[in-house]
Amino acid sequence: MSRVGGQLAGGRSLAWGPSPGAVLRGGIPPQPDFWNLPLDDLLQALQTSPAGLSEEEATRRLRLWGPNETAPRRHYRALGEAIHLLLNPLVLILLLASGIAALLGDLAGSSIIAVIIAISLALDFAQSHRSQGAARRLAESVAATTTVRRDGQLAQVPFRTLVPGDVVELRAGDLVPADCRLLHTRFLAVNQAALTGESLPVSKEARDLPMSVREAGAAVNAVFLGSAIVSGEATALVVHTGPATELGHIGRVLESRSPATEFERGMHAFAALIARTVAALVAFVFLVNTLYGRSTLESFLFAVALAVGLTPEFLPMIVTVTLGEAALRMARKRVIVRHLQAIHNLGAMDTLCSDKTGTLTEGAVQVAATVPCGADPALLTDLAVLNAALVSGFRNPLDEAIACLPNRTIVPMYQKVDELSFDFNRRRVSVIVRAPDGRHLLIAKGAPESILAACDFRDLAGRPVPLGLSDRAEISALFQEQGTRGYRCLAVAYREVEARGSYRTEDEQGLTFVGLICFADPPVEGVAGVIEGLRQRGVALKILTGDDPLIARHVCAEVGLPVDQVLLGTDVDRLDDIALGAIAEKVTLFARLTPIQKNRIIGALKRRGHVVGFLGDGINDAPSLHTADVGISVAGAAAVAREAAEIILLERRLAVLQEGIDEGRTCFGNTLKYVMMGTSSNFGNMFSMAGATLIFPFLPLLPVQILLNNLLYDLGQLTLPGDNVDPELIQRPRRWDGRLVRNFMLVFGPISSLFDFVTFGILWFGLHASPTVFRTGWFMESLATQVLAIYVIRTMRAPWRSRPSRGLVISTLGAVGVGLTLPLLPMGTLVGFGSPPPVLYLFTGVTLAVYLSLVELVKRWFYGVEGAASSRAAKRYPTPGSVSR
Repeated sequence: MSRVGGQLAGGRSLAWGPSPGAVLRGGIPPQPDFWNLPLDDLLQALQTSPAGLSEEEATRRLRLWGPNETAPRRHYRALGEAIHLLLNPLVLILLLASGIAALLGDLAGSSIIAVIIAISLALDFAQSHRSQGAARRLAESVAATTTVRRDGQLAQVPFRTLVPGDVVELRAGDLVPADCRLLHTRFLAVNQAALTGESLPVSKEARDLPMSVREAGAAVNAVFLGSAIVSGEATALVVHTGPATELGHIGRVLESRSPATEFERGMHAFAALIARTVAALVAFVFLVNTLYGRSTLESFLFAVALAVGLTPEFLPMIVTVTLGEAALRMARKRVIVRHLQAIHNLGAMDTLCSDKTGTLTEGAVQVAATVPCGADPALLTDLAVLNAALVSGFRNPLDEAIACLPNRTIVPMYQKVDELSFDFNRRRVSVIVRAPDGRHLLIAKGAPESILAACDFRDLAGRPVPLGLSDRAEISALFQEQGTRGYRCLAVAYREVEARGSYRTEDEQGLTFVGLICFADPPVEGVAGVIEGLRQRGVALKILTGDDPLIARHVCAEVGLPVDQVLLGTDVDRLDDIALGAIAEKVTLFARLTPIQKNRIIGALKRRGHVVGFLGDGINDAPSLHTADVGISVAGAAAVAREAAEIILLERRLAVLQEGIDEGRTCFGNTLKYVMMGTSSNFGNMFSMAGATLIFPFLPLLPVQILLNNLLYDLGQLTLPGDNVDPELIQRPRRWDGRLVRNFMLVFGPISSLFDFVTFGILWFGLHASPTVFRTGWFMESLATQVLAIYVIRTMRAPWRSRPSRGLVISTLGAVGVGLTLPLLPMGTLVGFGSPPPVLYLFTGVTLAVYLSLVELVKRWFYGVEGAASSRAAKRYPTPGSVSR
C-alpha cells in the first residue's frame, strides 16, 4: 500500500497514508489540528495544489482511504437480504423439523414443507428487493453533491467521493462536505452549530493562524463537516474525510436516522403482542398433544405450523412494497421521497407550516414601485442596485428583482471593501464600497423598521436633513400603506464612513434614509382550491413568515386563507412553550419570525399532539425541517435545507403535497388492512385449531396443510398494497391507534372462532366426515371464507358500493381457486387431502354465504349506522377494511 508523507517545519512528521499505530480505516490521516499547520506544508504533505487532483489520483485515493462517510453505509445486498429472511427463527424451526421428518422417513411431508417455505421466501424477497431498490434509486437522485476541481475543471460529485487533497468550491447555502482548510475566502460566514452548538454564524478567512489553537471551533481558517455556508464564498482544501473528521471523532453523523414514526412504534407494539401470543399458544398446543400421547414430531410440527399461521410473516414485505409503490407514484408526480417512512407521517400530518413565498405566491418577485421619500429617485435606484449586486452569499429573489432595475452600469465604478452580512436580529445587510471620488460609503438595505431605527437623517433633494418624529411617522405610515396593498418593502439608507480594513455592525448607525423598494409577488393560480382541499383533508395550513404582517395578511386574504389573529415574533418570545402551543393551535398567520421562533412554534405544536409538516428552502430553515415530523423542501433549495428534508419537491407546487397526503393515507390504510385481517383471521383460526385438539381424537389440520393454507392466504393478500381506498377514508389524518386495533381483534377474532366450532360440529356430527374428509372440508371452507372476507370488510360501505383493485380480485380468486381445486388433483394426496364429495362444495358455498353475511352485519354494528360510521372513522378509526376470518 502506498504512503504519501511530508516533513513539517520543526521536524514534525505528517503522514497521509497507512502508518504504524494508526487505528483508522484505510490510513485516513490522524491529524486533528491541521488548522495550525502552515498552508504550504499542508499542501506538500497532501501532495496536492490549489488546482486540485486529477480524476485518476482521486480514484486511487478513494480506493485507499475509502468513501467520505462518518459511519459505514449500510449497503443493501441481495444476498444479505436473502440470508436475513432465511434466519427468521420460525423459518429455521420449520427447516429443522423438515430435516427431522426426512430422517424419520417422511420424505413427502419433508419436501412439501421445504417447497412451501421456499415459495414464501422467494415471494417475500422478490417484492422487497424490487421496492427497496426503487426507493434507493430515488434517494440517490437527490443525494448531496459538491463542486470539486478535478483535472483543472469544475465538476459536481457526491460527498462520499471526496478524498484528502481535493479542492472544493463553496457558496452560501452549501453544506461543508468534509474537514477543510480554507485557500481563499470572500466575506465568508459559517454556521457550525453541528460542531460547537453555537447558533450564530462565525466569520472565516484564509490565513495561517498567528498562534496555535486546540479547539476546532476556534479555527478561523478551517471549515468542518456538518457546517453550513451562510454567506460569502470560499475555495477549500479537503484534509480529513469520513471517520477522521471532527464529527467522526465525536461519533456523530451528518445523516442520522430519523426517529421512529408513530406507525413504526405501533407496529413494534403489535409485533410484541404477536410474539407473546405465539409463545403461549405453541407451548399450550405442544403440551396438550404430548399429554394425549400423540407423536412428538407431529405435535411439534403442528405447534410450529400454528405459530407460522399466527404470525403475519408477510407484514414487513407488505409495508415495504406499499411504501415503495407510493414513493414511485409520487416520483412520477415530481416528488422525491428520501426516507420511505416519511410517507406514513405525511398521511398522518394534520398541520402544515410554510412560508408564504413560493407556497401561496409564485415566488417570482418583481419590483412594483420605488418610493424615494423625498430623495432623488436615481439615488434610490443606484444605492439599491449597488447593494444587491455586491452583496455576497445566497442570491434571494429580492436581490434578483433589484438586479433587473436600470443603472446596472454603475456597479463596475464602485469597489467593494467589506460586507456586514444579513442576520435575523438586525434584519438588514450592508456593503461598504469605495466610490469613484475615493469616499467610502456604507449602503444598507433591509426591513423598513430596522433601517429606520438606524437612521438619524433623511435625504431631501441630495442633502441629509435631521429625521424628526413626524418624519418617522410619515415614513412608517408609507410602508404600512404599501403593505396593505400586498407589497413587500425594503428600505435603503447610507452613510459616509472612514476608510479602514474592516467594519462592524456598530457602524450601521447615523444612517441617512433614502426610500423604499416595493415588491409584488402574485398568488399562485389555483392555490385557493388547494388550501380548501387541505382543509377538507383535516390539514391546517399555518403561515410562518419573516414578512410584515400587513403584507402576509393581504396575501392570505387574496387566496382565501382566513386570518383572525396574527402572532408576531415578539409575541412568541414572551410566551412559554405551554402557552405558545395552546395559542399556536388557534393562529393561522405568524409574522416577523426568526428561524429560532419558527422552530419553537413547530416544537410547541408537536407537544400538543399534532403531526407537523414544514415546507422550507432557506439556509436557516434547516432546524425547522429537522424538528418537524415531515420536512419538505424543493430541488432549488439551499443544500443544507435539502439535506434536512425527507421529501423533495422537484416542482414548487402546493398541489403535489395534497396528492402526497392522499398517497400517505392510502398507503397507511392498505397496510392496516393486512395487519387487521391477519390479526382477526389468524387469531380466530389458530385458536380454533388449538381448541380443536382438546375435542377431537385427531389433528384438525395436518402441519403441512396449515402451512399451505397460510401460504395461499398470503398470496391472496399480496396485492393489497395496490388496492383502491374509498375517498372518505383519505379525508382525515390517519394515525396508528393500538387500542382500536386490539378492540377489533377482540370483536372479530372470537366471532371467527365461534363460527369455526359450528363448522366443526356440522362436519363431524352432521356429515360424519372421516378425519381426511374433515381436514379437506375445513381446509376449503376456511381458506374461502378467510380470503374472500376481504371484499366485505375492506370498506365501510356495502361491498357492492366499493370497487376493489383488479390485482386484488385476481389474487384472491386465484388463491381460493387453487385451494378448492387441489383436493381433486393427484398431488392433493401428498398433503393429506381426500377426494371431496360434492356435498363438501355445497357446504363450502353455503358456509361462505352465511359467514360473509355475518361479517357484514357485525361490521355495521361495529361502526354503527352508516352516517355515524363515516364520522367515527374520520376521527378515531385509522381505517376500516380490516375484518377477516
